[in-house]
Amino acid sequence: MSDTYAIPKPAAAPGALDFYVKEETHPQNGTMLGFWVYLMSDCLIFACLFATYGVLGRSYAAGPTGADLFELPMVALNTSMLLLSSITYGFAMVVMRENRRAAVLGWLAITGVLGAIFIGLEISEFLHLIHIGAGPQRSAFLSAFFTLVGTHGLHVTCGIIWLITLMVQVGKHGLIPENRRRLMCLSMFWHFLDVVWIGVFTFVYLMGVLP
Repeated sequence: MSDTYAIPKPAAAPGALDFYVKEETHPQNGTMLGFWVYLMSDCLIFACLFATYGVLGRSYAAGPTGADLFELPMVALNTSMLLLSSITYGFAMVVMRENRRAAVLGWLAITGVLGAIFIGLEISEFLHLIHIGAGPQRSAFLSAFFTLVGTHGLHVTCGIIWLITLMVQVGKHGLIPENRRRLMCLSMFWHFLDVVWIGVFTFVYLMGVLP
């Protein structure tokens, strides 16, 4: 039989600091502020990519131009998918304020499907360009194009993964404050990608078909 000894807790000296904090240590709106900082860093990334495309966008190396390659009807359809997904995510945020979990999950699912269609059409475009010999190694124009559009597509893919993860968390834990905060962060991220894509659609595709 072993003896158990209780180690007495030393008494705090008068005026000593107490490092045990009982209240919530998470600063109010700290997550939202940090996410805004992240979005600003993402803005810098896309600004650099847009600037690179602006410099190299006419360097065709005797290869095909944007007017030869871009199919505006397909790009317009792809754009509508992403813009619609932004609207459906907005509906998810509206019903979240009404504490309707099932409706939130439904609108998030529609948003994810629209985002997946967008990615599918973008991959199809990339594969078609590579198949006809217009891959990223063909010219500086195509290298800049694949990098800019591909980086945006990667962001949308990460957003879809994040959305699915949040759907699982909302389905399991409901619309708790933590999930509401995460949904707000994803909302900012998703709308940010829409704004970036409008720039891509205008600067890359529409201006690319001009003579």
